[in-house]
Amino acid sequence: MKRVNMVLKHPTFCDCLKRISKLEQNRAYCRHTVGHFLSVARIAYILSLEEQIPMNREVIYAAALLHDIGRHMEYLAGLPHEIAGAQLAPGILKDAKYSIDEIDMIISAIKSHKNKASLQYKDSLNYLLYKADKISRNCFHCPAQTTCNKPDKSSELQL
Repeated sequence: MKRVNMVLKHPTFCDCLKRISKLEQNRAYCRHTVGHFLSVARIAYILSLEEQIPMNREVIYAAALLHDIGRHMEYLAGLPHEIAGAQLAPGILKDAKYSIDEIDMIISAIKSHKNKASLQYKDSLNYLLYKADKISRNCFHCPAQTTCNKPDKSSELQL
């Protein structure tokens, strides 16, 4: 997955990860680490196979790696992270040799990854990213569960 590795090594991606890590170092809730991004990628890819949604693996991984990349801009400037991520991702994706159509699809998924309406588009990257992002969180085992403000948190594992 040559293009995915290009995303992982991209200076903007690495800089964003460092900024997010620093801003979340004392966060009691879920953190937005490369571990979370890779969990979302793997789950989205598994969902694409299980639900027979034909989707390029490198596109799925790029969307998952970049879906929360704008978190630091939300913390620092109040810009919703899905909007910030949609602004940051095109340059990274272009440098990693994704096509215009792939970039458009990934940006759409990043913008809508918090929107439950994505579930109605079952054959889309938007659907896979939204669902994988929710499944990836271990809310059922989180020590901060009682004070978390996530509207869709659950004490049950959602698969």
